[in-house]
Amino acid sequence: MTQNTDGHATGQPAQSAQSAALNTATDRFAVKQEVPIDPKTGKPYLNTVAAIQVSVTGAGSEVSPYVSQAIEVIRDSGLPQETNALFTDVEGDLDEVLHVAGEAAKKLAGQGYRTSLVLHMDIRPGFTGQLTEKPKLADHLIAERKAASATPPAASAATPMAR
Repeated sequence: MTQNTDGHATGQPAQSAQSAALNTATDRFAVKQEVPIDPKTGKPYLNTVAAIQVSVTGAGSEVSPYVSQAIEVIRDSGLPQETNALFTDVEGDLDEVLHVAGEAAKKLAGQGYRTSLVLHMDIRPGFTGQLTEKPKLADHLIAERKAASATPPAASAATPMAR
């Protein structure tokens, strides 16, 4: 079993040394996490999930041709990502995510367009794979709530009141 920063077992199986270097703290409920060191760079690894939205203003009512250029920059970065109707979600080290967001914005601004960049980030040291794990956790919690609410209440042991 691995341990969190307080020395308590997390319930997670032990990992390989390389994997553990980037995922040292797995306690979702700990307020503070140990910051892992990236074995490739020797620097702290600040895992970040970001929602990135890049667009142009003043280019008319249809901005998809411009937005798709920014999405292409994000996809070509090699970082895990997924695109939805409003944002492209990305996961990686904080510096990588900031770099990719900047490059996506520069793709449009470099063409002379007034460019808007919306960036929402969750920086969570010690965790990786959150782009897929967060939705799984939400699905699990919803299923637990639904199962709990579908369970009939225990029969009352009280006797009926006499009239």
